[in-house]
Amino acid sequence: MTAPDARTDKGRATCNRVLDAATALVFEQGVAGTTLDDVRAAANVSKGQLYHYFADKADLVHAVIDHTIEQVLGAQPALADLSSWAAIAAWFDDLVQLQVDRRAIGGCPIGGLAGELAETDEHARTELAAGFDRWEAPLREGLERMQANGKLRRRADPARLATATLAAIQGGLVLTQTRRDPQQLRIALDAAYAYLRSFAA
Repeated sequence: MTAPDARTDKGRATCNRVLDAATALVFEQGVAGTTLDDVRAAANVSKGQLYHYFADKADLVHAVIDHTIEQVLGAQPALADLSSWAAIAAWFDDLVQLQVDRRAIGGCPIGGLAGELAETDEHARTELAAGFDRWEAPLREGLERMQANGKLRRRADPARLATATLAAIQGGLVLTQTRRDPQQLRIALDAAYAYLRSFAA
């Protein structure tokens, strides 16, 4: 992605407005369904302003990927510390509540981008994979701390458990989105929690 040239406060505000608008439109309409004209209108900027910060649609899409990942992770403050069973359970509760608040609309923003871009844009695929890695990392690190503190069996593999948990989240979000029912995510996370607890020391 070309680094946006936003060296002034006004420039940064304009760039962020474009990026916020593009991210919201892509979440609602998908990459293919979002045009640069859509973004210009939503952000209330000229064509010249848009192209000052982003070389083309591909450049903007890669910026949207980064922005989306930051939004998804930023909406989960519980990721700051997942080193106890209570913290993991609270994180799961927060994820379900987020879907309740969103009326089960939209699914996973990162997963949605992956479904649209992973097979056609290798750069996007690697960026999205890195985003999933960042999402997994706090749970893996929390489980590693639990293992060091004797709360998780020594034979447990925190990395595999974190991947399995993220897979449950993604599957639960797909079912929640298609069935418009946050309880689908609740069911998936209850199963994930039971699986994690089966490795408790």
